[in-house]
Amino acid sequence: MRVIASSIRKGNIIERDDGQLYVVLSAESFHPGKGTPTTQIDMRRLSDGVKTTDRYKTTEQVERAHVEDREHDFLYQDGEGYHFMNNESYEQLTLQGDLVGDQGKYLQEGMKVLLSIFNETAVGIQLPQRVTFEIAETEPAMKGQTASSSYKPATLSNGARVMVPPHIQAGTRVVINTEDGSYVERAKD
Repeated sequence: MRVIASSIRKGNIIERDDGQLYVVLSAESFHPGKGTPTTQIDMRRLSDGVKTTDRYKTTEQVERAHVEDREHDFLYQDGEGYHFMNNESYEQLTLQGDLVGDQGKYLQEGMKVLLSIFNETAVGIQLPQRVTFEIAETEPAMKGQTASSSYKPATLSNGARVMVPPHIQAGTRVVINTEDGSYVERAKD
């Protein structure tokens, strides 16, 4: 399906003239005072992970691959990769670590994720925007530290590091944004 370059967003899968599939890492449109508006697309080739950047005129046509998003449950991770199960067919898929990338640290057993499927092969993963973790350890709050301006380092139960407000203590459950790994709020449960 051909679409204009300015409509491409992060996570889209596009097919370049070389016949290879690329996942979009970022897409930014530039509108200079003079001249033609352009869209710069940073992408990674799905077959081998090579990153590349293309610049298109904003109205230029780009081939967007038809990718189907299907909901899967995360089962477990082992030496082969990350294992997911389709809830409807109970079919299991294994994704390699490089495809999951940094998002792997936020996966929890039973978590529902969207896998992008192209020709019966998983080419991308979308996690829920927010996940809940318990704080494993953090430094004690210092006297005189105000909650509005300062954050302190903490380690989550999955081993990831995050900056949290001073009032958060070890054992507290917090909500984390999976896109950038930032603290959102204290969990309501």
